[in-house]
Amino acid sequence: MAEETTARGGGLWAAADLLTPMAVRVAATLRLADHIAAGTRTTGALAAAVHADQDVLGRLLDHLVTAGVLEGAGTATYELTATGRYLCEGQPDDMRSVLDVEGALGHAELSLVQLLHTVRTGEPAFPRQYGLTFWEDLSADDRRAESFDALMGARLAVHAPAVAGAYPWGGLRHLVDVGGGDGSMLITILRAHHDLHGTVLDLAGPVRRAEKAIAAAGLEHRAGTVAGSFFDELPPGADGYLLSSILHNWDDASAARIMRRCADAASTAGSVFVVDYFNHQSLQTQGDLRMLCYFGGRQHSLEQLGELAAAAGLRIVSVLPAGRMSVVELRAPVR
Repeated sequence: MAEETTARGGGLWAAADLLTPMAVRVAATLRLADHIAAGTRTTGALAAAVHADQDVLGRLLDHLVTAGVLEGAGTATYELTATGRYLCEGQPDDMRSVLDVEGALGHAELSLVQLLHTVRTGEPAFPRQYGLTFWEDLSADDRRAESFDALMGARLAVHAPAVAGAYPWGGLRHLVDVGGGDGSMLITILRAHHDLHGTVLDLAGPVRRAEKAIAAAGLEHRAGTVAGSFFDELPPGADGYLLSSILHNWDDASAARIMRRCADAASTAGSVFVVDYFNHQSLQTQGDLRMLCYFGGRQHSLEQLGELAAAAGLRIVSVLPAGRMSVVELRAPVR
């Protein structure tokens, strides 16, 4: 049969295909790229290493060759392509962990098969797929909770240098990183602004990791932690309250409550800072549907953020680019 030379449906099939994305995710979950990079390259040896059915794994590997992830180096022997190397542990963006269907985000991605339910009802897809909310699922599975914290910390660490350089944080006296996880963002900002002090506020688990990270960075004299929820009253009196990739994880009512807690703590003397994607349309639309399906959340536009802020008595006073993200400063109007 002659090879098909035209894209099916004008490329629509390629846009809608589920098989190849799932094959790549299975490869990530089984850590096939790490095994191949370490020298385990035959179907039989790989099947033994990952505890898989040899016949089925071979068929998966053959498809990954056609998808450009692997190269067939000989009879039932495989090598990584440049694309396939991104599935190795420790590569930029940590794609292996992101795609691992047994990790927090890969597990959540599988709920997208319930998008039709979300579109029809407005309800998140995750509970429809798993019977629990995203946050309940994390609480019930320590491994996925650790995966989520690690992925969020790694993501913040990638964007943190741009955020640290985007705003004159050194002009503040004290910055509270609300929902600051393992402290990656705050640590980077403190390293760039030597007169600034800071606090990570988060639940007990992330705070323990933040304490270790702060100590490892040698910043105990300028940074501390507070265990708590951003739905409750926040420590007042700081010059800034930072919400980095937080609001989009929550429905509108919850996001408004978080914003109100920050506004109350900042009062009229401090600022609230929101760091997120605001200027990249493709990232915003993808993120918006994912946040909706995972949590019932929303990837806010600047206009929507302004409306959320106004309900908490705040207004946008500046928007500064920070790589692919933006730093938005909000303050209470001067009266």
